[in-house]
Amino acid sequence: MKNKKFKVGLIGFGTVGSGVAKILLEDKDILKAKTGIDFELAKIVDLDTTTDRGVKVPDGVLTDDINAILKDESIDVAIELVGGTTIAKTFTENMLKAGKHVVTANKALLAKHGIELYKLAKDNDKAIAFEASCAGGIPVVLALRSGLVANNIQRIYGILNGTCNYILTSMSSKNEDFPVALKKAQELGYAEADPTLDINGGDSAHKLAVLASYAFGYEIEFDDVWVDGIEKVSIEDINWGKKMGYTIKLLGIAEKDNDEMISLRVVPAFVANDEIISQVSGPFNAVSIFGSNVGETMYYGRGAGMLPTASAVVSDIVELALGNSKNTFDALEFKPKEEAQKHLLKIDSLKSRFYIRLQAADKAGVFSKIGDILAKHNISISGVLQQEGNSPENTVPVIITTHLTKQIDVAAAIKALGELDIVSSEPTCIEIVDIPNDEV
Repeated sequence: MKNKKFKVGLIGFGTVGSGVAKILLEDKDILKAKTGIDFELAKIVDLDTTTDRGVKVPDGVLTDDINAILKDESIDVAIELVGGTTIAKTFTENMLKAGKHVVTANKALLAKHGIELYKLAKDNDKAIAFEASCAGGIPVVLALRSGLVANNIQRIYGILNGTCNYILTSMSSKNEDFPVALKKAQELGYAEADPTLDINGGDSAHKLAVLASYAFGYEIEFDDVWVDGIEKVSIEDINWGKKMGYTIKLLGIAEKDNDEMISLRVVPAFVANDEIISQVSGPFNAVSIFGSNVGETMYYGRGAGMLPTASAVVSDIVELALGNSKNTFDALEFKPKEEAQKHLLKIDSLKSRFYIRLQAADKAGVFSKIGDILAKHNISISGVLQQEGNSPENTVPVIITTHLTKQIDVAAAIKALGELDIVSSEPTCIEIVDIPNDEV
């Protein structure tokens, strides 16, 4: 392996691409000392070949011609960093067919077309590596692939989007309304100009689909994940949660029971303050993985950004050069989509505890009516909080927490409660996630 040369072609010279180039060019000697491999950034392809990215690129490396990588047989790996699911898919397919390994940070591509692309890679005796796709600089894919290989993975709880975590942290710690916290996130570069995919939970769902496929061994796609975002989370609910000892987080949750039934969801959820994951603040990510033998393991760090994400991309390049990624990729097998569908639970059948907030009339008989509706829908109350009324409408906030309840029953009850003449506004319902104790 000593003095082996490994040539890299980089497609996409944006934020992450610039970070990858910076590491490969400026830390070249460090990488060689650690691996015995001479990594050469042979070509960078981008439509913009004039903007200064703050990285000194050797003459002749930067081009706008994709064929400079595609037709160069000496290039070992193509790094796809253009994003999206259209041209990125075409680039990935063409690079695999041209006999090159592919490294990608594109969670949307993998969540939508991953199984198809994995098959194409194997057909061409190549590998796809994607550490940077799920949690930025956190090596969670490596943990599933190697460190936890002796375990049957039972569940995953993840804060998988730094934008949402920053917003929810700001709302909680600074008492900022959602629009104010979002604007600050954009000003600091934690949120895009169009933050839709982040705040609606879509980005987290893409990542969860990739992780769940790897963890459980089934063909799982984005559409298999139930998704809810943080747009409707209010300061009022956050503050009520604090009084009950909870912090709100946007969680990606993947769980497998003893019957191999799998549930997948991305939801804003209350988590007890003494859970480690509830204490992850700002733009940081964290992933908690439960294995049958190791119990709970926690992975924490920066889930986005130029250099943290580039760090994961370069890690994949090194693993490919060493032959490790190819060996594990060749062994990777997913049970087919048809089989997966038999094991995926619908959101309606899931059981959880819930927080319900009502703005109810402050008069006799209110609790009786509320209790009747909850009982009718098989919902058992675990606790009730009420604040003295002082609103002009003579209403008071009523906070209810439930015992384990089916999602379908809660949804029906919320609809019925909203139709009561004693309830002045649409009820709020937030899941309470009880992370189980480490059983090992």
